[in-house]
Amino acid sequence: MKFGPASPADAIGGVTVHTLRQGSLVLKKGTTIGAAEVAALTKEAVKEIVVVRLEDGDISEDQAAGSIAKAVAGDGIHVDRAFTGRANLFAAHAGVLVIDRAAVDRINAVDEAITFATLEAFKPVVEGEMVATVKLIPFGVESSLCDAAVAAAGRDALTIAPYVIKRVGIVSTILPGLASKVIDKTLRVTAERLAPAGAAIIAERRVPHEEAALAAAVQEMLSLGAELVIVFGASAIADRRDVIPAAITGIGGRIEHFGMPVDPGNLLLIGSAGNVPVLGAPGCARSPVENGFDWVLMRLLAGIKVTRNELMGLGVGGLLMEIVTRPQPRAKPEADGEQRKVAAIVLAAGRSTRMGGPNKLLAELEGRKLVRIVTEQALASKASEVIVVTGHQAELVEQALSGLDVRFVRNPDFAGGLASSVKAGIAAVSKETDGAVVCLGDMPMVSSLLLDNLIAAFAPDRGNLIVVPVSEGRRGNPVLWSRRFFQELMTLDGDIGARHLIAKHAEAVAEVPVEGDGAFLDIDTPQALEAARQA
Repeated sequence: MKFGPASPADAIGGVTVHTLRQGSLVLKKGTTIGAAEVAALTKEAVKEIVVVRLEDGDISEDQAAGSIAKAVAGDGIHVDRAFTGRANLFAAHAGVLVIDRAAVDRINAVDEAITFATLEAFKPVVEGEMVATVKLIPFGVESSLCDAAVAAAGRDALTIAPYVIKRVGIVSTILPGLASKVIDKTLRVTAERLAPAGAAIIAERRVPHEEAALAAAVQEMLSLGAELVIVFGASAIADRRDVIPAAITGIGGRIEHFGMPVDPGNLLLIGSAGNVPVLGAPGCARSPVENGFDWVLMRLLAGIKVTRNELMGLGVGGLLMEIVTRPQPRAKPEADGEQRKVAAIVLAAGRSTRMGGPNKLLAELEGRKLVRIVTEQALASKASEVIVVTGHQAELVEQALSGLDVRFVRNPDFAGGLASSVKAGIAAVSKETDGAVVCLGDMPMVSSLLLDNLIAAFAPDRGNLIVVPVSEGRRGNPVLWSRRFFQELMTLDGDIGARHLIAKHAEAVAEVPVEGDGAFLDIDTPQALEAARQA
């Protein structure tokens, strides 16, 4: 292949290496020079242009890319027509991408002119999703190099394994303290996981966390025609002799493998009963967030056997994310009985627009201003410090709290909404503090006892990182946040609180049952104030 500058007349038949712009002329990279291009170049007084010409024994970039792409494409792969030296490969149907890694490496080792890139192996894909691309770096290559790449591809280097398992049985074991709503949510999450594969839950059973009861339930799923059985244990599997593996072997099944170097997902168990795979799900499988369970589940749904060697080879890249419920090192060991430090943040910067005039925080209830009632309850709690965020009528609010041992932080952006006050308060929390409970200045019925109960339930070492008061399934305020979420709280915007973060980190939430309306009564209107006075 010849490469270099040439006059327009001598460039005929060559392909432009770079896009050229001169006057009104735009000649794009990859354009084959003909008589019309020579005339246009001459008109704009272009004296020289860099082109490339194929020689005997060379083939064009598109021809080479297309040939290599067709060679690697196996079942379930569609190849688009090559263009500008690139041939893209797509999934012809939904399934799991299966890759011959050695073949990919062989192709890329042929010559630097030839590149072949794919998605990660065993990725679940949908119909029409791009799964790989062959790209030629120069405008052409020696045909012998293309032939070598085609030979290196072998056979079916890339295939899409279609989903074949459609009928799934679910067994959940039960222990005291496991709420039925947790199982309900697990079923919803699992159904959503199965849906892209066209699979569905045909039956679900809830049985005591005992070997005999579980064995009977798994056996029932098999009799109902389940092609895959998933067991969600009320307690994590701790050993191959634990309840779930014992139940599988008790019905004549076998344990293929226990444990995997993927986090979340370490405690996955793969077993079988006859020809039906049985999965002991790790706790993270209750969450919709991608984890190691997904990697194994989708392969099994596509009929791909997961071997021990494959599982143990997942360690590189197996740390999927920081698990918020995992304990983190402390600056110093926590002494027995030591209370973690939790700051109380009182939000008192709002404009009281719904109140229709006066600042609601300065309204009185039983002779005391609302903001003072809230702040005094925070001071009477076990909070390590109390921070009051002011903004609207800051001087008056701070005057109403005179004499109290609090730290004031002014929020100059209070008109922007609640989020700006949350961020101002979080930014002011002392560095040695472990968490913060965010109190609303218009909720005078929140008692120091309620705050103490939230603080007592805050246990990062047990995964209790967000603590909320709950009554009859309804979540109220205030909410206690671990320092681990401070950065996310600092991204809040507008007049919307952090409820979406509670939903996002559901596995980190601890609920504290409360009685009465204190955690739900905020005084936003004159009518609410009058009702509180009468109460």
